[in-house]
Amino acid sequence: MKLLEHAHILHVLKHHPIPQALWDEVAGQAPVLRGLSSVERAHLRELSTLFLHRKSFSAVQGLELDERMRLIIAAQACLPILELGLDYYDGWVEIVVYPAGFRVRHEHADAAGVVHQEERALSGESWSRGPLILSWEDVEHDLREGQPGRNVVIHEFAHKLDALSGSANGMPPLHPDMERERWTESLSHAYAVLREQLAHHHHPCLNPYAATDPAEFFAVCSEYFFTAPEVLKRHCAEVYEQLAAFYRQQPLERLAAARRNEERQNQS
Repeated sequence: MKLLEHAHILHVLKHHPIPQALWDEVAGQAPVLRGLSSVERAHLRELSTLFLHRKSFSAVQGLELDERMRLIIAAQACLPILELGLDYYDGWVEIVVYPAGFRVRHEHADAAGVVHQEERALSGESWSRGPLILSWEDVEHDLREGQPGRNVVIHEFAHKLDALSGSANGMPPLHPDMERERWTESLSHAYAVLREQLAHHHHPCLNPYAATDPAEFFAVCSEYFFTAPEVLKRHCAEVYEQLAAFYRQQPLERLAAARRNEERQNQS
């Protein structure tokens, strides 16, 4: 089975490659991919190729998805699993892309058991074993603006990783060398601090949306980890270390290397 799987991967990489010019364009445009080494970029390109082959993209409300748009989503989606592998995204297939933000209606019961309907405008949504939904307008905004601490693709795919443990609750399946108690203590403390800041109307250290619940805290912290690692490290150092252990990446070191390269290029 392993040999057949390996042969299939090689077949996909050989016969369905991402065109070099398109890859260079997307990799150069996406701020979140800044600082990747040549080896990391090559590996990310392979993961993105396999991702595009395994996942199904559906455009709705008149949106037309082209090869570039699919690759923009795929490359950013594969960054969190760069050192984990594509198997972390098994168990679901479909990615639905709206032209812009979309509205969803959810039902929830209050403490008295009364069911309420709530309608919200979203830029993305992730179902544990179902589709992942994105707003192309927001994906494109992240690509163009590169706002620190914000990346809708990473946010929604972090929810997919979180849900691997059975439910999205801020506790993805940890590696054997990670301590569950330390993870829980580090993230719970930072989450409590954020909620305390908001309760006292202080300027929060992270996006207030992270205080919604532990699942959103993990997803928002993942956004910061990849887009603004220096901010996460400064305000939530232990959370940064736990995410570095989980994702098996050090974006802070990657960012420092990118800045050194830029300085050398400016001096030459």
